[in-house]
Amino acid sequence: MHDLISKIALIGAAGIAAQWLSWRFRMPAIVVLSLAGIVLGPLLGLIDPAADFGEFLRPLIAAAVAIILFEGGLTLHFSEIRETSAGVRRLVLIGGPLGFLFGTLAGHYIGGLSWETSAVLGGLFVVTGPTVIMPLLRQARLAQRPASLLRWEAIVNDPVGAMFAVFAFEAVLVIRFQHELSDVAAAVAVAAVVAVGGAWLLGRLLIVLFSRGLVPEYLKVPLILAAVLVAYAATDALLSEAGLVAVTVLGITLGNSRIASLDELKRFKETMTVLLVSGVFVILTATITTADIAALNWRVAAFIAALLFLVRPASVLIATIGSGLKLSERLLVGWIAPRGVVAIAVAGLFGAELAGIGVEDGTMMVPITFAVVFVTVVVHGFTLPWLARRLGLAAELRPGILVVGASQFSKALTDRLREMKIPTLIADRNWSRLRHARLSETPTYWGEILSDPAEHAIEFNRFDYLIAATDNDAYNALVCTDFGPHFGRTHVFQIGRERDEDSASSKNLSVTIGGRPLLASGASYWELEQRLTTGWLIQATPLSKEYTFGAYRAERGEALEIILHAGQDGSIAFGDQARERARSNQGRVLAMVPPEEENEDRKAKKSVRRKAQRESSKPLHARTAQGGKKLRGDAEPAESSGAEKDENDQKDAAGAAPGESERPSE
Repeated sequence: MHDLISKIALIGAAGIAAQWLSWRFRMPAIVVLSLAGIVLGPLLGLIDPAADFGEFLRPLIAAAVAIILFEGGLTLHFSEIRETSAGVRRLVLIGGPLGFLFGTLAGHYIGGLSWETSAVLGGLFVVTGPTVIMPLLRQARLAQRPASLLRWEAIVNDPVGAMFAVFAFEAVLVIRFQHELSDVAAAVAVAAVVAVGGAWLLGRLLIVLFSRGLVPEYLKVPLILAAVLVAYAATDALLSEAGLVAVTVLGITLGNSRIASLDELKRFKETMTVLLVSGVFVILTATITTADIAALNWRVAAFIAALLFLVRPASVLIATIGSGLKLSERLLVGWIAPRGVVAIAVAGLFGAELAGIGVEDGTMMVPITFAVVFVTVVVHGFTLPWLARRLGLAAELRPGILVVGASQFSKALTDRLREMKIPTLIADRNWSRLRHARLSETPTYWGEILSDPAEHAIEFNRFDYLIAATDNDAYNALVCTDFGPHFGRTHVFQIGRERDEDSASSKNLSVTIGGRPLLASGASYWELEQRLTTGWLIQATPLSKEYTFGAYRAERGEALEIILHAGQDGSIAFGDQARERARSNQGRVLAMVPPEEENEDRKAKKSVRRKAQRESSKPLHARTAQGGKKLRGDAEPAESSGAEKDENDQKDAAGAAPGESERPSE
């Protein structure tokens, strides 16, 4: 028992480490997870899932896959599919059967497999699956429509592909006189009714219970988890793998409801999905043996190449004719089809059963599926970002900033950000407040940023940071709290709250609610507006060895406030990190600087320069006369009037000193 616990801990640690490495070095997570499983399994022999878990291995994987598919169903909104509904329908209703047919033909004629094994594999490889698509989309930063296409297809086709494999397997049993055709047809019909109708009714029941307050908050997530497992087990008992359809329908039903606790449920499910995907992929890739690898030959390699370059592109291009999708989108979707957990899990089940009824190459299903999964994950994982950029379907690569709240401050801020080539967008519920932003051609969103329409109208994957800058402190905190899990707690900022000196708890509020302070001074909305009214500016200044951060600070004074630092590599840093990176004297500093009159040191220096200019502009005889005895007949210089002095001072102020004109452009 202790040894098994140690191996579970090792699997969990390896999975999370792989996820972190993929995030840190911007690599496809599934690729790193697959490599981790191969290292722990075939190479080092530290884990042997078949021996370690025994007969519990397949049920554990099945339960994990059911929860993963349910979480994927939660993310599918009917309002989102409006834009891609024709494409998704064609990919599922036409592309799926075409992929099944082409895959079967390729397996038999190119891979040299029997018709039985080819048919089961052909249905199985229709599956792409959210376990592999979601991590790829998270890192590839695709435009909204192709990303929606791939996500919907992955989640809907996951159970559909498994059903194709089930139908093919049942057909093999009928042909070999293992099952009666009438029995199989009845089982399929009953399973379809239970999977779709039963899961929908179960979802509606949960919605009614939650909306009427019949379930306490602390029991909602456990109840839903239990419902997922019950739906999967009950349907799967009628027809193998039909439970995948049931949990997907259940997820879509709940995901399109308006229950108040849905956001908390989604976040919990997302956390569970990351853990489950990490563990399942490490376990499954660790089950590969050297014998499985040795069983692969050149015909298997040719079959995999046919899946990548013929079967998938042909089925997608044919299915999407007349769908309204651009050719670039069709080409991208036709290339991207990584296979994942469901394919491996189902192959392990049907491969053994095919071998048991006399299909000689049934044992080849597992190594072929592993090879397809690994090759497609690696190839598609590394080529998706590159291909998306070449086809013009990638979102902006530079980190973008989403500003919530239109005001004088946010307009000045986004104007400078646009000059720095940093993607920006201002969102506000008030149409008139967005007028100045629209006139300056700054991208805007008119509407509630926390609403479902905003979730589908705004390409949030274009932005890495959020700044809440409305005149409502509570709303700013709500926005930062809501978007914190999406952007990351360290990437959401808000302007300072109105100071409440009588409240001792106000200092602790930002620890649990809201975002990080945007400015070190904690200036509030009205303080920022007043600053800009009285002459403060938001300026972007390049730093270099010739014009260092120290020189910049000395010139602008200690009152300036650094907002962010943009590195030469396009990276962005806020707060203390921005000040630290500015000391490297590289990149650009975006800061809020006070008017020159408030900088006493600067005022004194300019006064000295003005005096020197006046002295140098006087005639030579006047300067010599001031230094010594006046010549006979020279008149005493008349004292200038106050108006003349002011006029001269203004002229002096208008003429910049040589040192000032050579300041870096801002």
